Amino acid sequence: MNEKLRAGLRRMSALNRDGVIISSEELVDRLLPRRDRNAHKGSFGRVLIVAGSVGYTGAPVLAANAALRSGAGLIFTGVPEAVYPIVAQKMDEPMVFPLACDEAGRLNTRAIPELLHRLEGCDACLVGPGLGRSPAILDVVSALLTHARCPMILDADGINCLEGNIDVLEQASCPVILTPHDGEFRRLGGDPAPDRRYESAKAFAQRWGVTVLLKGHRSLTVTPERVWLNPTGNPGMATGGSGDVLAGILLALLGQGLDPGEAAAAAAWIHGAAGDYCAEAWGEYGMTPSDIIACLHLFLK
Repeated sequence: MNEKLRAGLRRMSALNRDGVIISSEELVDRLLPRRDRNAHKGSFGRVLIVAGSVGYTGAPVLAANAALRSGAGLIFTGVPEAVYPIVAQKMDEPMVFPLACDEAGRLNTRAIPELLHRLEGCDACLVGPGLGRSPAILDVVSALLTHARCPMILDADGINCLEGNIDVLEQASCPVILTPHDGEFRRLGGDPAPDRRYESAKAFAQRWGVTVLLKGHRSLTVTPERVWLNPTGNPGMATGGSGDVLAGILLALLGQGLDPGEAAAAAAWIHGAAGDYCAEAWGEYGMTPSDIIACLHLFLK
């Protein structure tokens, strides 16, 4: 662990008095599953990503590549058929398949049967990066929440479609993890003000029975029972695509069997630690989300 991270841990150690767990390299090392020598690709999770639309072809690619670099065994990525050729050309290892979409290149309800079929047998699912906003997106998210049995991450537009429709969470038949930034959390009715983040995120998690990874400076991971504070990360990560990388890391950890809260806390730490390494190597101005993916191996051992 570098000196910057050590200093951050020292500054925040006082928060332990409220039962907040300060995420650390030691915590992540304890949580990461050890790999059986006799394992095969099915041993490390079958994960499903539902992402992308016209104009947002990078989101599914970043999420899938981050999941791949984080150890997921089999990655299935569903994208609107309008962007399928573009996304498929960008990815070699993750498997990409087309889904029915509207004239604007966003998923429509005709995609639901294929998604429910693909969801069977999966160990974790990520819905939202780059999907765009439309009434059909809410229908897709609602159908997946209702039928899924594996943990499901709602990120980006998977969260945005819940604005004014938060009761959809009561239909969930699976563990749900939300990964909002401050603006998204506010649209869900939360209060991300610095002096309210902890209490508001905890109240939201308890009210809806979900895990909340509230992104930002010192990201919080909150379940109805536990809270983790993340000390890693830097302003160079505040760029489009960084959240897709975090979602992909989290998806891979869930697929490998981690508890939702612990997976979210570990993913936030790994994402931030890789980002801190990139900031030292390329600077906060020059680093990119793809750089973060390239450095994940340093923190996943």
